Amino acid sequence: MSILDNAVGFLEAMDGGDVTIVAMLAWILTAVVLSGLSVQTGTLTFTKPTTWTDRAAASSMRVAEFVVPKASGDSEDAEVIVYYFGGGGGSVDANLQRWTTQFQSTKDPVRTTATVNGLKLTSLDVSGTYVAETRPGSAEHYNKPGYRMRATVIETPKGPYFIKLTGPAKTVDSAGAAFDQFLRSLAFK
Repeated sequence: MSILDNAVGFLEAMDGGDVTIVAMLAWILTAVVLSGLSVQTGTLTFTKPTTWTDRAAASSMRVAEFVVPKASGDSEDAEVIVYYFGGGGGSVDANLQRWTTQFQSTKDPVRTTATVNGLKLTSLDVSGTYVAETRPGSAEHYNKPGYRMRATVIETPKGPYFIKLTGPAKTVDSAGAAFDQFLRSLAFK
């Protein structure tokens, strides 16, 4: 029986009683709210590789941040950031497209999908010159040749999470097995 059927039944049962319109609307609103609420609880869990170092999250939208030690010959470390935007953050395709535009490259990005512990993962691997904004909305952009990003959208019952491994290509390449292990550890509990 639908909410509307219940409301109609309620009104028919009133048979001209002295319940006001306000009371009827309150009953309908309560029924809609109580029947429509589907609160998802839980969070994305993962196991950090032992070679990664924790770093304080720079904003409330960042669930976790890790430093990935630089490979021999690279000038800087890579980073892994886990984002959650309260169930928003855009579609899978919109994120993959935006991440692709953060690089100038002559190679096409590689897109893959997987299922891990019941979660759908859609990943992008892109390399070239990293030209993303230095911070959201900034007119300043990075200009880092020889960079690579492996980024993944994780679809959970609570909405998407986003994970990005970004840094010098050699470092990201050497962290590949650890990053794959990290992705395989993802679960929603």
